[in-house]
Amino acid sequence: MASEQGALLLRRQLRDLTKNPVEGFSAGLISDNNIYEWEVLVIGTPDTIYEGGFFKAHLIFPSTYPMMPPTMKFHPPGDDKYGYEKASERWSPVHTVETILISVISMLSSPNDESPANIEAAKEWREDYPTFKKKVQRIVRRSADML
Repeated sequence: MASEQGALLLRRQLRDLTKNPVEGFSAGLISDNNIYEWEVLVIGTPDTIYEGGFFKAHLIFPSTYPMMPPTMKFHPPGDDKYGYEKASERWSPVHTVETILISVISMLSSPNDESPANIEAAKEWREDYPTFKKKVQRIVRRSADML
């Protein structure tokens, strides 16, 4: 029963995002046969170090969605995969695909090193920002070249 409700909710969210796209990302199913696996393209926010970049990610929803959060895996070009997992303690069933992705865009625009999604990146951001910035710029260039 829960998986049927989650699937129905995800279909509705997909339809809404298709009819009313949100600036900053696009999202759709990886395969039409599986409502629980989405591919996302997050667009680098202007006036940030991510400007001009296109960042692919997969959102994997559990069968217990919306009671449990999805897992999000970023796939930056030429680098290791970075995982972002919405923290369960901050999860609420009222979150939608749209609110999740707006949250990710917000994190990229204004990183929170107190509660980072990627601990290794947050450490480098705090301790060696010039190196962090160079890595991000390289990823941005590669992402633009891949389109």
